[in-house]
Amino acid sequence: MATITAAMVKDLRESTGAGMMDCKAALTENNGDMQAAQDWLRKKGLSKAAKKAGRVAAEGLIGALTSGTKGVLVEVNSETDFVARNEQFQGLVKMIAQVALHSGADVEKIKAAKVGDVTVETAISDAIATIGENMTLRRAASLEVSKGVVSSYVHNAVIDGAGKIGVIVALESAGKADELAVLGRQLAMHVAAAKPLALDPAGLDPETVKREKDVLADKYRQQGKPENVIEKIVDSGLKTYYKEVCLLDQAFIHDNGKSVAQAVKEAEGKVGGPIKIAGFVNYALGEGIEKQESDFAAEVAAASGKK
Repeated sequence: MATITAAMVKDLRESTGAGMMDCKAALTENNGDMQAAQDWLRKKGLSKAAKKAGRVAAEGLIGALTSGTKGVLVEVNSETDFVARNEQFQGLVKMIAQVALHSGADVEKIKAAKVGDVTVETAISDAIATIGENMTLRRAASLEVSKGVVSSYVHNAVIDGAGKIGVIVALESAGKADELAVLGRQLAMHVAAAKPLALDPAGLDPETVKREKDVLADKYRQQGKPENVIEKIVDSGLKTYYKEVCLLDQAFIHDNGKSVAQAVKEAEGKVGGPIKIAGFVNYALGEGIEKQESDFAAEVAAASGKK
């Protein structure tokens, strides 16, 4: 049997666009014969993914899944919103979330994980070949606590546990799990609506804080304020900024009369013990992806040879 080298796998991957594990399997099945391996991938529909790999996939679904003290979010993208309503695609997202719950949030590990006889990467390639659109597992995140709960919320849900926005919140506590779960869902809804950047000021990116300080300082310099006064105004302005972007300082959406920190403190009576928000993750579908604008009429005209 021929020795399958990393270089051979790389060459096959570049020529077909198929996944690394699929390329290795193709070469192994065909004793290292590159042409036969390419044909093997084509017969399985896996090389079709290469033709679609250049297309921007900014639609799709966010999948959220929790189990007791652990929870995950995954973002699986497609080219069109239409595919998000496809049952095969929906099943793919739920399956990937299930895998992530056990394998963790490393995208490459998720793609390499086995589901039955195939890898997740192969399952994605099969879906691309069947549905006819580019799809990608873009990112994943997980939270876990030693005691407590991880709760989730999905906004604009297409199916249970998958939609356009997904949030997981981890609560560390030895209190009642059922009461913690109720609070956790409320907090996850709050995060989806209020979009905090961090749990508290210490968690903010220092560059973000510096930029905010510079903006405030420049604003008052232009008004002719002296530097010693500007310093005090900036400090005051930062406190207001923290109330806008830090979860614990934000006004709780379920009761604007109290902060999130106060709401959590009050919930400790029902839960029966101290509660700590151990972390949160908020995914919005397609955020940060530069979407391509297309002129459909122009495309049709071009295809028909008209100007």
